Amino acid sequence: MSRFSEPQDPLFQALDRSLEIDRRLWPYDVAQSRAHATMLASRGIIGDDDREAIISALDTVEQELASGRFPFRDDDVDIHMAIERRVTEIAGRSGGKIHTGRSRNDQVATDLALYARDHAVRLADQVETLARTLIDVAEAHIDWALPGYTHLQRAQPVYLSHHLLAYVWMLVRDRERFRFAARQADVLPLGAGALAGVNFDTDRPMVARELGFAGVVPNSIDAVSNRDFALDLLQACAVVSTHLSRLGAEIVQWSSQEFGFMELSDAWSSGSSLMPQKKNPDCGELLRGKAPRVVGHLAALHGVMHALPLTYNKDLQEDKEHVFDAVDTVTVCLDAANGMLSTCSFKRERMAEAASDENIAATDIADFLVKRGLPFREAHGVVAGLVRICAESGRKLSQLSIDEYQAQSELLDQDVYGLLEQSSWLESKISLGGTALPRVQEQLAQARAVLDL
Repeated sequence: MSRFSEPQDPLFQALDRSLEIDRRLWPYDVAQSRAHATMLASRGIIGDDDREAIISALDTVEQELASGRFPFRDDDVDIHMAIERRVTEIAGRSGGKIHTGRSRNDQVATDLALYARDHAVRLADQVETLARTLIDVAEAHIDWALPGYTHLQRAQPVYLSHHLLAYVWMLVRDRERFRFAARQADVLPLGAGALAGVNFDTDRPMVARELGFAGVVPNSIDAVSNRDFALDLLQACAVVSTHLSRLGAEIVQWSSQEFGFMELSDAWSSGSSLMPQKKNPDCGELLRGKAPRVVGHLAALHGVMHALPLTYNKDLQEDKEHVFDAVDTVTVCLDAANGMLSTCSFKRERMAEAASDENIAATDIADFLVKRGLPFREAHGVVAGLVRICAESGRKLSQLSIDEYQAQSELLDQDVYGLLEQSSWLESKISLGGTALPRVQEQLAQARAVLDL
């Protein structure tokens, strides 16, 4: 018997159905159903014969789902109801007891928490793998000069290793974000029922142990309405995607003929349908282009949760598509970035040539004046005047005469020409975290220690 006297409208059924999206949760639903049935029997809520029948049916269901032989029906609204239906078909009346002491509200929340925890851990491992690859690439190019940029204008030279290590530290933070998301998902919602708890003396800590949770959600209302762990996972996905987009953008720039700093392997490049000479850095472009999609999922789930009254509302059905697509997208992007970087080649002479632009030694000349007692703002003006002379006369700083230097400041002498040697610009950055080679080597050691290499 049903509460309703009329059948559901087919359009509402289509709107309500989520099976095509949430069916990937089946391993978690089977696992939690096993744990739940075992707990019910241990508390005497169902008989041992019921538990055995349910567990046996779940074993069959697991095999059917894993092999693609599960007999889905058109009226299966979601994976949870599909599994329960099939268990009941196999186990008979005992199968009808599987839902004792639980609601779809806490059941769905538990499945998603299991998914979020497992995938957050896996993504943290992927992030670490990419960070390790970047460390290896940095170490292989430890003293290769590269122009550093601000506003995409040549600013100061750095070592390629120093530049790549900037991404390593981003990824270290990303790893911690995913680990945080895993911890936030590591508490059991099951046992909260629809919202107020259940009318049985259940053993929630036992179920938590069976499923590997660190504990249980202490409040039944929070248990069914909480999706913070999903937001935390999406936040981690959004930030790492943004980092990958910055990496992808630089790869696109560096592999262009205008920059010519690197070349991607053929395995990570594509051609043109019209122009046979083209070698396009599409992988880098896709890293750049996928990021807004992932960030959009984070914003969308915030929208779902915004002003949502407690406790469970059907709006929460919209959580999974955002989480699943973001996780899928970040997974492939991390693997792609790793493959692309581990096989690319850098052009040392071209980078060194670009890094030898004498104008990027301007700050070193200003600091030279500061060391001789001139306030930095005055030194800045002196060097700006020298750069203007070069721009107007079409010369380099090294081509200015000593008289022209001293016309700007008497503190400038022949020693200024030594500052215009490229190695001087790089090795003068001796501050902690700077690009001088000893500091880069310190960074490499520190990064390896943080990543337990």
